Amino acid sequence: MELTAQKQNLVKACRKLAERGFVAATDGNVSLRLDDGTILVTPSGRSKADIDEDELIVVGLDGRVVGGIGRPSTEFGMHTLIYRKRPDVRAIVHAHPVHATAFAAARLALDKLIFPEVIVTLGRIPLADYSTPSTAEVAAAIEPLVVDFDAILLANHGVVTCGPDLDDAYNKMEKVEHTAAVNFIAMQLGGAKELTVDEVQRLASVSERSYGKKVDLNKIYR
Repeated sequence: MELTAQKQNLVKACRKLAERGFVAATDGNVSLRLDDGTILVTPSGRSKADIDEDELIVVGLDGRVVGGIGRPSTEFGMHTLIYRKRPDVRAIVHAHPVHATAFAAARLALDKLIFPEVIVTLGRIPLADYSTPSTAEVAAAIEPLVVDFDAILLANHGVVTCGPDLDDAYNKMEKVEHTAAVNFIAMQLGGAKELTVDEVQRLASVSERSYGKKVDLNKIYR
């Protein structure tokens, strides 16, 4: 896909994040791995609701700006860590959706096996240790988790999701927020009931046929 189309897709994802209330003011950042290995990323200090294609920046994995003006997102180190660890990942979304960020602020992982659709697409949603935003600590905090998980809560901070393309990474952010919102309501009703091991195993046995996804039970129960 040509660079212009990639930029259009990234701006579209930014606008969707703003429209859904997943970011406020200049929060959040989005990136896309290009065919030549460089990274198209949102600039620092810009509202995702207002960002334009000509403001996006192309950066090497070493952090060197090779296209555009301005500075890349201050969380760029988190993005490069994920790209280095996950050759399958082509897009990353970092945002602060309200319910999921509330769980992150309370330092509660969304790791209970409750929703079949979440188990199939994300497995568990773990919580990374607290790290000071915009520092190398963020990458260090998520490093133990990025190989096994496509969605991670960042303690007292927000959420990061990744996937093979931008639509996938964005959709995972929506799924994390929806999961957090339903969990929050269920807590008011006495708490959601976790699926049993047998129920998860049955889900895994039909998942590939019904959902087109294979459930890795070793990751889920490790």
